[in-house]
Amino acid sequence: MKKIILLTWAALLLAACNNDELFDKEMYKNIVALLSSDYYNTFEEVVDLSATGEAATGYIVACTGGTHAPSREMAIELENDLTALDFYNRSLFDGDESCYAKLLSPDKYEMESYQIHILPGERTGRTRVKIHPEGLSPDTTYFIGLKAKEQEGIELNAKKQTVLYQILIRNAYATQGDDLYYSMTGTSNGIATAGNKKLFPLTHNSVRMTAGTETFESTEAAINETSLILEVDTDGHVSIKPYKTMEVKQIDNDPKFPNTFRVEESYGHTYNVFLLSYEYTLKGKTRKMQEELRLEVKK
Repeated sequence: MKKIILLTWAALLLAACNNDELFDKEMYKNIVALLSSDYYNTFEEVVDLSATGEAATGYIVACTGGTHAPSREMAIELENDLTALDFYNRSLFDGDESCYAKLLSPDKYEMESYQIHILPGERTGRTRVKIHPEGLSPDTTYFIGLKAKEQEGIELNAKKQTVLYQILIRNAYATQGDDLYYSMTGTSNGIATAGNKKLFPLTHNSVRMTAGTETFESTEAAINETSLILEVDTDGHVSIKPYKTMEVKQIDNDPKFPNTFRVEESYGHTYNVFLLSYEYTLKGKTRKMQEELRLEVKK
């Protein structure tokens, strides 16, 4: 009887050891994933618009799971991918192609290498991307679509095998990276007015905004009809220009609204401040605007 009990315990111990071995094997596996959010495997890179046309730098990152870092070097091969972008567009916008995100044009970026190396003892590796953001539209979503290739000896996380690497642009006055609004106060044809305005970066020293008290609409036709450009000189003077079809005339002799931009410090807070005076004509009606645009800048 005692012998039977000992044999039973031995069998249970052996089974437990085998289960522990399988558990340890799973825990120790170095499964590779491309770094991204859970939102359609996107990763956002906000880049500065440069006065000199200098390329901005970003990185595509791969990482490994497992209890311990890999003991050998892992070289992950990347390739361009369209399927993730197609899925993103159809999932979010169905058949409305006017809203579709676009692949970033090949002349707008350079991959340092299509291979990511994770060194022994390390958890992550990366490859550099040089980005040329000049000329990108603030109204379009741009992605670089990449996928990790299937390779012998490297196990990939099937859910994190792709990345939609999104390029967002910014300058000193506006950004695509955050949903920021300037508070607007002033007058329209002499009548007090107030509201909020979003500015959109165009170049290193210019932004687009909706004129006066017009309502912003995200369609191309509405943007072309109701938008103007603010271009800031090195001395802080602002030139006001039509974006597309709008008639705009800036008024430079207004002492309270002299068409200037400044950075203002007040009680420990920092603000971007535009003081603007201009006339614009839309659908046969002319409006004279005096407006202050103010945005607190987080440091």
